[in-house]
Amino acid sequence: MKIVMKFGGTSVGDGKKIRHVAELAKSYFDKGDQVVLVASALAGVTDELLEIACVGCEHGKVTAVTEFIASLKTKHFAAVNDAIDDKEIKAGVIEFLTSRIDELEKALIGICYLGELTARSRDNISSYGERLAAPIVSGSISSLGVSSKYYTGGEAGIITTDVFGGAKPLQKSYDSINSRLTPGLENSIQVVTGFIGENEEGNITTLGRSGSDYTASILGVGIKADEIWLWKEVDGIMTTNPKIVPSARTIQYISYQEAMELSSLGAEVLHPRAIEPSMKHHIPVRVKSTFKPDFDGTLVISENKKSKNVVKAVSMIKKISLINISGAEMVGYIGKVAGIFSILAENNVGVRLISQGSESSISFIVNETDRAKTVKYLKAALGDSYNIDFRSDIAVVAVVGAGMAGTPGVARRVFTALGNENINIIMISQGSSEYNISCVVCSNDVNKAVSALHFEFELDKPDGNN
Repeated sequence: MKIVMKFGGTSVGDGKKIRHVAELAKSYFDKGDQVVLVASALAGVTDELLEIACVGCEHGKVTAVTEFIASLKTKHFAAVNDAIDDKEIKAGVIEFLTSRIDELEKALIGICYLGELTARSRDNISSYGERLAAPIVSGSISSLGVSSKYYTGGEAGIITTDVFGGAKPLQKSYDSINSRLTPGLENSIQVVTGFIGENEEGNITTLGRSGSDYTASILGVGIKADEIWLWKEVDGIMTTNPKIVPSARTIQYISYQEAMELSSLGAEVLHPRAIEPSMKHHIPVRVKSTFKPDFDGTLVISENKKSKNVVKAVSMIKKISLINISGAEMVGYIGKVAGIFSILAENNVGVRLISQGSESSISFIVNETDRAKTVKYLKAALGDSYNIDFRSDIAVVAVVGAGMAGTPGVARRVFTALGNENINIIMISQGSSEYNISCVVCSNDVNKAVSALHFEFELDKPDGNN
């Protein structure tokens, strides 16, 4: 089987974990599978890189950069020592990392002196996490006796748009990936950096949130993989957060559409963008646990396997705000709603959910971090003719499942379950696909709401398609 395996920051958090990842990849290679491995940065490194870049830009602290570089070397050299036994391979990887870290130090010092951090520079700096981790992973595999080659995303053939911080692959990437990676699959494990690519001018770009998952999906299409495996610290996609409901179970099968609905409604295992390429080309995506490799996890596929329980999962969104806009002038005013959302788009505010109760009012959900500027820009643009207020003591709870479409009584069960727990529903929203029903509740009630809905739809009980 031809597999793209992606390992996240937790899975490659240090040298011992990298060694475990290398052994895992080798075990599948030894069985005859062809493996492309996508590696994320070591745990926390990307955030640290962005933080030091901002410190350098705002304060010009060269001494802070010097201290950071020393710490970065210590962390990665320790990982090399734990992940690689072979002395010659170890020496080669350390030499390579030293050269890369020296490049990084010069770039950071340049930012200190210029006092400027462009989007292009930000992408370049943040790419070093993966560019330092992937060679260690490749070296660890080589030290186990399996040939391995390391590529950056650009070297592997991921050619992107010029949108720094949120690039997308150009169509030509897929043929390029196939020609560069496929010939070596019979005899080696190819290791590719997650999160990054290159534009047509050869500048490093990053793929945005869940960029390493996105990389795996892109590469899977490029090499025509049989499956894409996303190795994480969880057992798969769960019926809900097990920290809230201990009886939550792993979902065996879920459709791309259901997975995307869950992701947009707060489930953090997958990001909708990350599965777009695989969904378009019908390549199954499997979510597996690095720490339970024999467990099948969750398979994301095209087919909607309806659960006998109708609902497949309960999700939630926290750290959000509800914005309410009302006014008599909205009645009969064609294009007013479009104007409101144009204001949000111009100020880079994303809308999570929308509900229009009448022609004179509209409510929507934004991230809490966007609340202040959302209210500010709306008041400036709309003036005093509209009443604009907000609530931040709220959360969203949602039920998701393909079985909901066309099934009567689902909404009644949702509202009854919440009502039985004396939970007030502040806002309701249902997707046009009929795959979800979302309710806004007080943040203090959200855990109770999740538990009530999980119990109501019997998601703790085995289901052949769940």
